[in-house]
Amino acid sequence: MLVFVLLILFAVAVIAVDRWVSYQASERIITSYDQVQPFDVAVVLGTSKYIGKTLNSYYTHRIEAAIELYRLDKVQYFLLSGDNAHRSYNEPWTMKRDLLKAGVPESVIHLDYAGFRTLDSIVRAKKIFVSENFLIITQRFHCERALLIANAYHINAQCLAVAGPDNPAQTWSVRIREIFARSKALLDLYIIDTQPRFLGPQQPILRETDNGDAPLSDTIPAANG
Repeated sequence: MLVFVLLILFAVAVIAVDRWVSYQASERIITSYDQVQPFDVAVVLGTSKYIGKTLNSYYTHRIEAAIELYRLDKVQYFLLSGDNAHRSYNEPWTMKRDLLKAGVPESVIHLDYAGFRTLDSIVRAKKIFVSENFLIITQRFHCERALLIANAYHINAQCLAVAGPDNPAQTWSVRIREIFARSKALLDLYIIDTQPRFLGPQQPILRETDNGDAPLSDTIPAANG
């Protein structure tokens, strides 16, 4: 009986955390390009381009949004943050390649190869790339957790919520994982004080100059490529 009660309490707590994370981010989520005010920096959160041999809709919608925001002159620079697990899997470089194909200049693209988790991507954007006011680009459920992390680190961020996949089965599987990821995020932020796996010297995207010098080059060379 005690085990059953504890399971019920655990389920209630996890669901309550999930709902609260959604609520705390609601006023900082943008759902259309018209709502986006100009930002110097947009952080595009990485994911795999393909699931098996199928193009990943989570990926394509994020990249399409980044391209459109640049075309609309809503974003000046991009920080592409993701995993660089091995030579054949490099999320930041894959995103960069697709932005270049769409005509986005290489000079405005910066890569963070150490964005292994959402926490790493958001915290490193502040601590390494010295940006405390940026736009995040990802799906809504991911926006909510990313904004939770940004708020904990006193980052003035907003998030453009882009479309997800059309496949309901894929959406639900990701959503269930997200429920538990949110509880883990709270533990990381307020109990464990988890830090990014890698930090290092600051390399600001934006220089504090009056003559519009070009920003610094990419930080952290690819670990495996």
